[in-house]
Amino acid sequence: MQTLRTDITPGNTADINGKEHLFFSGFSYLGLHTHPLFKEALKAGIDRYGTIFISSRIANVQLSLYDELEHALATALHQQAAATFSSGYMASQAAVQYAATQGTLLYAPSAHPALWVGKPVIPDTTWHDWAAQTITLINSHPDDTFVIVADGVNPLTSTINDFSWLTQLKRKALVLIDDSHGIGILGPTGNGITHTLPPHQDYLLAASLAKAYSVQGSVVAGRGAHIAAIKKLPLFTAGTPLMPANAYAFLQSLSLHDTQRALLHKQIAYFKIITGDLLNIHNPFLLPMFILQQSAGIETQLLEHDIIISSFRYPSPDSPPINRIVVSAHHTSHQLDILHKLLKNIIIDSRLGTMD
Repeated sequence: MQTLRTDITPGNTADINGKEHLFFSGFSYLGLHTHPLFKEALKAGIDRYGTIFISSRIANVQLSLYDELEHALATALHQQAAATFSSGYMASQAAVQYAATQGTLLYAPSAHPALWVGKPVIPDTTWHDWAAQTITLINSHPDDTFVIVADGVNPLTSTINDFSWLTQLKRKALVLIDDSHGIGILGPTGNGITHTLPPHQDYLLAASLAKAYSVQGSVVAGRGAHIAAIKKLPLFTAGTPLMPANAYAFLQSLSLHDTQRALLHKQIAYFKIITGDLLNIHNPFLLPMFILQQSAGIETQLLEHDIIISSFRYPSPDSPPINRIVVSAHHTSHQLDILHKLLKNIIIDSRLGTMD
């Protein structure tokens, strides 16, 4: 895995040492960070609000724009209320620190480190087995309170996690879900994992707004009482709020979100179809992440042909390397054709080499 340096933020291409490469990495799934209309909205936000709001969220002078943003996000996520933060990590930490006061934390497999309190033991088992164990644990301890802590989407395996088993719980548990890679993408309106969740449970949703919406900020949404308590935490009261121009650009781009989401799903479906002849590409849920299985070294071969994919160790430097193709709304069908043709040639050449 070679580390590449650039002086320009990539879009669907990246400039590496003055040479253009096709770029299938990163996030910005809706492609907004390069979209002219979104950039104009962001510029207008800077002209109107400046580069920062110069007080905390609990100061005696408060910016009504944040209330508008939080109302819009709560509505989009079908929750009573929302709190916004300047980063996805802060939102998840605020949510889990509050959740830890509500009961025993039950972590799901592969729960993102942003959801960790201290150094929890993350289950090394399948999602199915963990869910079955969790059902048994909660149902057999009627006098205890529990908090389920999980991700909505696992971007490292291109999986939408299944929460249908929550209907088997005999009583409510607080369910904290980080939906950073689902919000803006999943559901008919981009409401993320919420459109798959069973009703009549107590949910707390945390999400980065950067992954889909290209906004440097985040949200925690849930019942009004939960959000009111979270807004008393130091992570909210003492943290610098997200850049107001980002909030403004988000609110001004709601129709653009719909347009770009439709384009993203079109490109994902197209790439899924044309790569149907490549057995080592995994994407069962039509997410923006196509996992290249058993593909060690393919990132180097693609780079030799001026194509960059996502290839690094995550979530820690000691994690196994993962090769992924990230498709965004700003990719063209022609670019996807080029990538498919090259992947096919590399795989064929690899097989021929193995046969020799």
